[in-house]
Amino acid sequence: GNLNDKESLVKAIKHVDVVISAVGRLQIPDQINIIDAIKESGNVKRFFPSEFGNDVDRTVAIEPTLSEFIVKAQLRRAIEAAKIPYTYVVAACFSGFFVPSLCECHLQLKTPPTDKVSIYDSGNGKAIFNAEEDIVAYTMKAVDDPRTLNKTLYIHPPKNIVSQNDVVALWEKKIGKTLDKTYVSEEELLKTIQEIQPPMNFVMGLIHAVLVKSDLTSFTIDPSFGVEASELYPEVKYTSVDEFLDRFV
Repeated sequence: GNLNDKESLVKAIKHVDVVISAVGRLQIPDQINIIDAIKESGNVKRFFPSEFGNDVDRTVAIEPTLSEFIVKAQLRRAIEAAKIPYTYVVAACFSGFFVPSLCECHLQLKTPPTDKVSIYDSGNGKAIFNAEEDIVAYTMKAVDDPRTLNKTLYIHPPKNIVSQNDVVALWEKKIGKTLDKTYVSEEELLKTIQEIQPPMNFVMGLIHAVLVKSDLTSFTIDPSFGVEASELYPEVKYTSVDEFLDRFV
């Protein structure tokens, strides 16, 4: 199906029980077309919109990152208003995006630095980093699980709830070397967000939300709205941040 061709979407969706959307940032608003097609087809037992990041209903993000989160939240409300069975997957940070750069994800490094690193604020804010293949595994487990129906599935495995300082320390231990650290204050980071051009202003805003404001760990998962993946599916042997860093040694 074509995201912008409702007829083709309906035709495709009539062949499936579950729809998992993984569209990118610029196509997030277009998911309203998927919602309309699911309503028309009438046969979908579960819809997973493209979330895979922060909990947009419980975020402390600032602009411009916040605006994109608001769009995701509006889509959630549209899904609920249409009475479409859903699961929202809050997968936290992709390890492949954050960990190779030791959380300086805007640098888009393929391997961690061995000389210096910038630490945001105190570096102690707790974030969550999950390997992409583990996110897939947990999502597929949730597809027909009644415990995840009309709930948010949080992927918060204990070993992956770490700070930037924790990530850097793990890397330093593996390479037997202490990195030169530059501390970037929250004020400096906010100034950068205001001055830098898209799409990097979104990325720096994400760094601010996740690493400085602990957006991913600033609330408690209540059974009324959410469940935690590693508790539901202990059989999934997820990759810890420590193990993920072994790939670069």
